[in-house]
Amino acid sequence: MPPTLAALVHHSALKLTVRAGEDRLDVPVRWAHASELADPVPYMEGGELLLITALKLDAEDPEAMRRYVKRLVGAGVVGLGFAVGVNYEEIPKALVDAAQEEGLPLLEVPRRTPFLAISKAVSAAIAADQYRAVTAGFAAQRELTKRALNDGPEGLLAALAGQVDGWAALYDASGSVVASAPEWAGRRAARLTPDVERLRERPAPASSVVGGEDRVELHSLGTGRRPRAALAVGTAAALGTAERYAVHSAIALLTLTTERSRSLHAAEQRIGAAVLRMLLAGEPDHARAVAGDLYGALLDAPFRLILAESASASAARVHADGRARVAAPALSAAAVAVPETNGDPLGGLAEVVESAAARSGESVLVVPDGERLVVLAVDGGAAVAACGEYAVALEAARTAAREQPGGDEDELVVGLSAPSGPIAAGAAYKQAEQALSVARRRGRFLVEHEELAAGSVLPLLADDAVRAFADGLLRALHEHDATGRGDLVASLRAWLSRHGQWDAAAADLGVHRHTLRYRMRRVEEILGRSLDDPDVRMELWLALKATAGTEE
Repeated sequence: MPPTLAALVHHSALKLTVRAGEDRLDVPVRWAHASELADPVPYMEGGELLLITALKLDAEDPEAMRRYVKRLVGAGVVGLGFAVGVNYEEIPKALVDAAQEEGLPLLEVPRRTPFLAISKAVSAAIAADQYRAVTAGFAAQRELTKRALNDGPEGLLAALAGQVDGWAALYDASGSVVASAPEWAGRRAARLTPDVERLRERPAPASSVVGGEDRVELHSLGTGRRPRAALAVGTAAALGTAERYAVHSAIALLTLTTERSRSLHAAEQRIGAAVLRMLLAGEPDHARAVAGDLYGALLDAPFRLILAESASASAARVHADGRARVAAPALSAAAVAVPETNGDPLGGLAEVVESAAARSGESVLVVPDGERLVVLAVDGGAAVAACGEYAVALEAARTAAREQPGGDEDELVVGLSAPSGPIAAGAAYKQAEQALSVARRRGRFLVEHEELAAGSVLPLLADDAVRAFADGLLRALHEHDATGRGDLVASLRAWLSRHGQWDAAAADLGVHRHTLRYRMRRVEEILGRSLDDPDVRMELWLALKATAGTEE
């Protein structure tokens, strides 16, 4: 720390004598400055030892000295050095009393001690303090580097906590605590997750200070626009120079570790893309050989295939095709890293899934594929559960955004396959695509394939393309009925609902069965189709169902 007034008083060459403020000599001196101005306050920054001879002061006027000393104290001046034997043979009583009253240390400077000697002593002490801080910083850097290499982030955090006499914690991309030191700091660090999430919204590098039980500095880690991790350092007071060096060294080392992890992660994604292509091509043995131990038992246990797509990409796909498209289970040859731009919904889902898998110790395969994200996760595992929780949170955010004028939000549509295995990976991909298509049509975030098998087909008919087909198929019958020449649409519905049973359908309509037979022949003539064809009956029944809500 900087030199104190006490250190200057004890400096044998300076021969300073304390005349007031004896109990405040432990205050640090950040500079020594000589000024004979009647009001030097505009030129003070705080922390100075002011040196004067009272050349332009009426040092014997008690009121003038009270005002003078009060302004010095208000400006942050930590001490006043008065040279005797120049303008005054001794320090005037008015100045001594004013200094004593305000608690300002007043030092008597003998004539044989030049102000320059005091300034040099302060400067030398400051330089020595800075040298000690730099030396300590280098030593801390060596220790942190050694611990990082030997013990990983956990060892680095433990060393950092010791260097700053506090605690340290590392957060992952989702804001969850990855490691902390000492052990008791984990609970304290977990309460800062909202602050870490706010920090992640700012471009890296970013930092903030959080108050509370202690003083906590938060620093983002990573070189991209979206921080990949964060470091928290908690101390009882503000960091000194040496502690600051230690924190900066830790940030640099953790950033290097993070960037190296990102490179490894990108390489892992490329391997994952190759493994997934082999699974979808029906080559599970080759997929296992390429994956090795990288994905643990994921390829041998029941897994779910998750297929995600941004809402904008889904809309473009629908407009381009005019209907939901079920693509062949194939991936592009090149897999790219998860995008790092803020507001990327696919990247957000990837982070949530990977973080959940990492915390639970389970394997997960995440492959970005153009405008889509493909995930292979353990059935019933933390990654699949996190995807569902993310769905609930995103649905809530979507609803809140729509309630705001001009509200906008990043949206996803996600399809989840039924539990599957390596041999049936291609079928699982098709299931996920079918579920994705339904989610897109229904305006939902996530749809599981089991819902399609357990539910009704009727909600699937609520689509503009299906309704347009139904309107076109039944238009001629509606036009016929509009002329008042019969009730062919109602008769067709009654006949189909009774599975072609003439008597039962005629009873429902309240007409003779011969009348119904005549109407059905007219339907065949108008449509140019035979009702004996089961495909025709099926199409007509679905058309009637699709337009049921629009008919009066």
